[in-house]
Amino acid sequence: MNANNHPGRRHFLKSLALGAAASGAAVARGSAADEPAASEPVRIPADRALHIGVSTYSFWGFERNEYQSIEKCIDLSAGMGFDGVEILQVQMEDFSNAAAQKIKRHAFLNGVDLMGFSTHQDFVDPDEYVRRHNVEQTIFYIEQAYAMGIPTIRINTGRWGTSKDFDDLMAHRGIEPNLEGFTDEEGFKWVIDSIGKLIPAAEKCGVILGLENHWGLGLTPEGVLRIVDAINSPWLQVTLDTGNFLEDPYDRLAQLAPKCVLMQAKTYFGGGRWYTLDLDYARIAKILRDAHYKGYISLEFEGKEDPMTAVPKSLALLREHFGKA
Repeated sequence: MNANNHPGRRHFLKSLALGAAASGAAVARGSAADEPAASEPVRIPADRALHIGVSTYSFWGFERNEYQSIEKCIDLSAGMGFDGVEILQVQMEDFSNAAAQKIKRHAFLNGVDLMGFSTHQDFVDPDEYVRRHNVEQTIFYIEQAYAMGIPTIRINTGRWGTSKDFDDLMAHRGIEPNLEGFTDEEGFKWVIDSIGKLIPAAEKCGVILGLENHWGLGLTPEGVLRIVDAINSPWLQVTLDTGNFLEDPYDRLAQLAPKCVLMQAKTYFGGGRWYTLDLDYARIAKILRDAHYKGYISLEFEGKEDPMTAVPKSLALLREHFGKA
């Protein structure tokens, strides 16, 4: 006799199926009452601690060279008590998969999450070849993040490039004139078209794109939302930076908070390199809680003080407002 036709086996399988059906019916009967409606946001307890990480930018900052290896930044982050690390992509010197796996292993053994990948791109360019190159480069960043198990990357719009350098841009509060002969309307079209081409790769890799309120067409919350809403994908949300709204930051942060997937928190101990903002983190924490934010806070220290003293002070400040130490 075929074992599959044995009476005892048939009786066992029939009993199993009936039991599963009954269990499913019980779950179905209780689901409407037991589960919150999809439209109702999950309420966050007022004392719930958020995870706090640190960007490797805090140790490197484009100018500090003494702590620039990613592995060294991970060591420092773990030793100071951070929960996670956000990697600044331009710090990476080896783009091989072997290097990515080494970084992932190093973070795991140090007990910290790799929770963010901060990248650069420029889609505000009339040259289609330049835009296409930036799209292809950003797809590579998405794949790098996937290789390291990082769930979100910071992207930006790019800018017109008419400032003579970054110091000049900062001297003008992040505002620069358009490239002669071109309009913001054209710029937004280029950006929306370019970021739209990233969505399939983001979805395939399971990496959320976070458009930052940065310079260029992302200078205002209205500009960021125009792009995010036009693309209308769960794989494009917002990386919210507390230090990039130089005037009236709180209302602007509140506009973007509902779409935030990672918050970058600036501190300026020792005075800022380009500017110093006196940010009220108690107020910012309330904005995030009101928006039901549950994700990571990522420190971006941008002051002149030595990171070895300023970064721990920054962590204490963020723990005070976003969670218990």
